[in-house]
Formats: sequence, C-alpha cells, structure tokens
Amino acid sequence: MLPFLVQRFLSIGLSLLGVSILVFLMVHLIPGDPALIIAGERANKEVLTQIREDLGLDKPLVYQYGIFLWDLAHLNLGHSFKTKQPIVEEIKRYFPATAELTLAAMAFSIIFGIFFGIIAAVFRGRLFDYLSMSISLAGISIPIFWLGLMLILLFSHLWEILPATGRLHPVMSLDIESHTGFYLIDTLIAGNAAAFKNAIAHLILPAITLGTIPLAIIARMTRSSLLEVLNQPYITTAYAKGLSKWVVIIKHALKNSMVPVLTVIGLEFGYLMGGAILTEHIFSWPGLGSWLRASVEARDVRAVQGGVLFVSALFMFVNLIVDLLYAYFDPRIRVGDEAK
Repeated sequence: MLPFLVQRFLSIGLSLLGVSILVFLMVHLIPGDPALIIAGERANKEVLTQIREDLGLDKPLVYQYGIFLWDLAHLNLGHSFKTKQPIVEEIKRYFPATAELTLAAMAFSIIFGIFFGIIAAVFRGRLFDYLSMSISLAGISIPIFWLGLMLILLFSHLWEILPATGRLHPVMSLDIESHTGFYLIDTLIAGNAAAFKNAIAHLILPAITLGTIPLAIIARMTRSSLLEVLNQPYITTAYAKGLSKWVVIIKHALKNSMVPVLTVIGLEFGYLMGGAILTEHIFSWPGLGSWLRASVEARDVRAVQGGVLFVSALFMFVNLIVDLLYAYFDPRIRVGDEAK
C-alpha cells in the first residue's frame, strides 16, 4: 500500500506541475491588460507602468513562472490583483459553498442514479427499464442552464415552493455565525432549526440542476455493470442456495459491480467541483465557480492560477480515494497488490 501511495503522490505532483504550466500560459494569453483593469481606462501611462512593476507583469514570462513556482513550492498562491487578499484566504471563503453544493448534488445523483440503475437491470426489457433509461437519457441531453431556469420558473415563480437564489435568507444569515462556511453545519451549531430548513430549501434546486447529468451517467453505468454481474455463475449459485432475489442483488451482485460505477462517481465528482460555474451563476450561488468566473473577467492572473490548481489537486485527491475504495469492493485488486 505504501509504495502505491508514494507512486500516486509523485504522479499527482507531476500532474499539478503540468497543470501549472498550462494554466500559466493560458491566463497570459487571455486578451486584456490586468493593470488597465485595475487602474481603469482613464489611468495614465505612468500609473499603468507602476502597477505592472508592482505586480511583476513587466518581467519575462519565464521569470514570472519561476516566481509563481517558487511561491507554489512554499504553499503560497500569492495575492489577488483585484482584492489584494491572499488567494488561500479567498479559496477558504468561497470553497465551502461550492463543496456544499457539490456534495448535495453528488448525494442526489448517487442515490437516485444507483436506484434507477438497479431497477433498470432487474426489470430489463420491461417498463421500468425503459422508463429509467429514458429519464437518464433526458438527464444527459438537457442543458444545465435550461434545466436550472425551468426549475426556477416552476418551483420559485409559478408554485413559490422553493427559493431561487442565494444560500440562506438574508435576515436569517445575520443570526448565523460562520464556523465552517457550510451553512447546513453552521445552522446546526447555532441550533437554529428554521435556518437549517431554509438552507436546505435553498440547496435543493441548484443540487438537482448540478446532479442531473451525473445521475444519468451513474444510472446507465450501474445498469450495464449489474447486468454483466447477474450473468455470472456465482449469482446462479446464490439463487440455488435459496437466497431471496433482492438479497442476491444487493449483497452479492451490486457490490461486485461497483468498481466501474466508482470510477464514474470519482470522475463526475471532480467535474462537478470544477464545473459548477454555470449552476452557481444561474442560482447566484457565491461559490468557487463564481469567484473564478469573476477572476477571469478581471484578468486576475494569480487568482485564476491558484483556483485552477486547487480544483485540479482536489480532483486528483478524489480519484486517489476512489482507487483506494477499489480494494474494498473488489478483493481481487487487493490480492493482486499483495502478490506483487
């Protein structure tokens, strides 16, 4: 296990180095002058020159990347050109909102995705199968922005059941002290049941919007993987022992079909963490995606670099956890590692 972890961490380090090079070059290729955005269009040449010198933008790209890499080696992501705040503090401020939304979306997609996948596999070729796969196909096909707007139109404006924007009612947020940045946790710490319910209500629509595509993919993968396992001889043996249908499916077949499903879950979790920009924009969700979008628009070089690197590192960490879970769901992987 230790050699595997060392190898994976070295791989993550090299991957992050490659990501740092790509994001550094791409950010500097974005049209626009950060100094002009900071100072304004009416700033004179002397002011612009001074800002470029202060930010190091007048240095060659190789020198700028060297400084960036040196700071990165010391876990220093630098300061935002726009807010003058440390990038680490900016990430700490906006990340909990994105993490809360992503976790809720993944919980929604995993629970219903696996459920629909099991139903489709068990009732293969029947109405439930066609209905589940039709729902999953619609989930993949519907654009996120359209789905989000339709949910807002129906549940917020037409029926007035759920709030459309934000994370918590503005009045309630005044009574909640931020300990973790996760409103569901902070409202529980404060012992405010009404605020907790309100935070859940604000979370439902964006979580459904963000989790629809992963739900569809997980459902289709669960169905195909489970169908393959259900044709194995040991499943027939389990039935011959007198075990009930659902005991065989849940206890024997589902666990052995989870490896490809776990792969999809890990990939989709990473994609959601970095791809929640559109959903956050639609629902005015003050998360990491909205912060990154504003940083790109402002040509805030250090903020974009730090944000992308953070999301990339998180994506790789999630996939490392998925690799470790393989050994639990498939003992053959564990045996293979021990044999080596």
